[in-house]
Amino acid sequence: MTTPAEFLKATTSGTRVVVRHLIDDGRATDSLGYFHLADDSHCVVATKRGLETIELEKVIAAKEVPPPPAPRPRTATAE
Repeated sequence: MTTPAEFLKATTSGTRVVVRHLIDDGRATDSLGYFHLADDSHCVVATKRGLETIELEKVIAAKEVPPPPAPRPRTATAE
């Protein structure tokens, strides 16, 4: 079985991923976006908030996710 860190190191740039990782207070959070790169200690994910650099030792889960859904059409307002 592949560890989350091994998965991220093998992932191709541009793949949409979700990465669950620990933050400083011990809680977990998710980073959802497009994988950018990984080295031996960190990975970078391009999220809606910008580039997020995540320490691989704090990653507890990671997987590829499907593309975002298409935007819903706007409905016309009645006048």
